[in-house]
Amino acid sequence: MASAPSPAVRVRFCPSPTGNPHVGLVRTALFNWAFARHHGGTLVFRIEDTDAARDSEESYRQLLDSMRWLGFDWDEGPEVGGPHEPYRQSRRMDLYKDVAAKLLDAGHAYRCYCSQEELDTRRDAARAAGRPSGYDGHCRDLSAGQVEAYEAQGRTPIVRFRMPDETITFTDLVRGELTFTAENVPDYGIVRANGAPLYTLVNPVDDAAMEITHVLRGEDLLSSTPRQIALYRALIELGLAKEIPAFGHLPYVMGEGNKKLSKRDPQSSLNLYRERGFLPEGLLNYLSLLGWSLSADQDIFTIEEMVAAFDVGDVNPNPARFDLKKAEAINADHIRLLAPAEFAERCRPWLRAPFATWAPEDFDEAKWQAIAPHAQTRLKVLSEITENVDFLFLAEPAQDEASWTKAMKEGSDALLRTAREKLDAADWNSPESLKEAVLAAGEAHGLKLGKAQAPVRVAVTGRTVGLPLFESLEILGKEKALARIDAALARLTA
Repeated sequence: MASAPSPAVRVRFCPSPTGNPHVGLVRTALFNWAFARHHGGTLVFRIEDTDAARDSEESYRQLLDSMRWLGFDWDEGPEVGGPHEPYRQSRRMDLYKDVAAKLLDAGHAYRCYCSQEELDTRRDAARAAGRPSGYDGHCRDLSAGQVEAYEAQGRTPIVRFRMPDETITFTDLVRGELTFTAENVPDYGIVRANGAPLYTLVNPVDDAAMEITHVLRGEDLLSSTPRQIALYRALIELGLAKEIPAFGHLPYVMGEGNKKLSKRDPQSSLNLYRERGFLPEGLLNYLSLLGWSLSADQDIFTIEEMVAAFDVGDVNPNPARFDLKKAEAINADHIRLLAPAEFAERCRPWLRAPFATWAPEDFDEAKWQAIAPHAQTRLKVLSEITENVDFLFLAEPAQDEASWTKAMKEGSDALLRTAREKLDAADWNSPESLKEAVLAAGEAHGLKLGKAQAPVRVAVTGRTVGLPLFESLEILGKEKALARIDAALARLTA
C-alpha cells in the first residue's frame, strides 16, 4: 500500500520527557524522520511536557542529546525554533484554554459533573448488562437547574468532547480502511477538573496549529484516532484547523515472551545500547527492520538508502519482535563498514576511564593503531574493545580463571616450554613466523594448532578468546610475551 503524501509533508515527533528514551520511541522517530526526508518535507520536534509530576528537565536534555547522537535533525522545535513556537506544551497552556472555551461555546464540548464513584457504578452496571462500558453521556444535556444543583454541592466539572452519533471511517496508511461505530467511541475528557488540559486535547490542537499533514505513531494510540478525527472536524468548523491529517499506526515492538516492549523493560533503554557501543547507524538499521524492509534479501543498508526507499505504506502492520542477537549482528556489519581510521576513533570512549582498566599513562597509541584493524573484524559492539586490547596496556594480563582452567590441562607446562623455545627463535616481525613456532611446538607434543595455541593465548592475554593471536604477539612484543609465558610456567609448576 503506497501512501500519497501532500506536496508539503509535515510530520511530528512528540515524546514526553519521562525517564530514558527507549527503542520503541526511537523507531517512531526514525520512521517520521525518514518519511519527512524522503518527501523533502518538514519534521517538527515537539515536547509533550504537561505532566509536571513525571516530566523532568534531565529527561528533556536526554531526549535532545539522543536525537543528536542518532543523527536526527529537525526543521522546527527546541534549539531550532520555527514559526509555531513554543515547541514545549507546558508553554502553550493559554492556547489550550482558549480552544477548550471555544469548543464549549460552540456546543462541541460540555461540562461533566459526574463523580468517579458514580462513573464506576454506572460502568459496572453497563458491563453486567452486556452494554459498552464507556461514558454514558449522563451530563450531555444538563438543564440550568441541574448544573446549579451540582455546583451547589461543590462539584468541579471536567470538560468532555461531544462525540457525533455516527460511524467514523478513515484509511490508515499502514492498516487500510478502519471503521469505528459510535457506541464504541463515547464522549471523552479533554480538560481535567483542575483546568489542566489532557493529551486528548493538546495533541490534536498542536497538530492543527502546526499544520501537521501526517501522524505516524504507535499502534497503542489507534483507539484514540476516531476521537481525534471528530475533534479535528470541530476545529475545522471553528476555523482552528485546515485539514485532518493522514494517520499511520506503526506496529508494536515485542520483547521477551512476545509481550509489548515497554519502557520499563531493561532491553528497551536506548542508553543501554549507546553504552554498549552500538553504532547509531547499526542500531537504526536494525530498528528500521522492525516493521519495514528495504528489500526481501537485503538487511544491511545505510540510512541514506533507507531514506531514498522509505514509504510508510510499506510498513508491515504485524507486531515486530526485538531480537538482540540480530541487532548485534547488524551492528557488527556496520562496524566492519567503517573506514579503519573512523573505527579507531569511535572506540576512543572505551579506551579511557571509566571503561579502561589500565592507567592513562600506560596506553600506547602506536600499539592501538596496530591492533585496531584486527579488532574491527571481531567486534559486535564497541564496548568489547576494552577486554580485547587490555593485554597490551596492563603490566600483567587480566587473568580470567575460567579461561586458565579450560586451557591449562595436564602437559601444558611442557607445551609452553617448547613454545617458548620456538618463539624465542622466531622472527617477531612476522606473525606467520610466530604461527609456525607454535605449530611446531604443538606437533612436538602431538597437538594441532588450535590445541597448542590455547595455553599460549591464556598465558599472554589472560583469555581463551580474543583477537588474532599471532598478530597480538607481534604487537605486544617479544620481551613482554616471553615474560608472560615464563610467569604462566612458574604458576603451573609452583
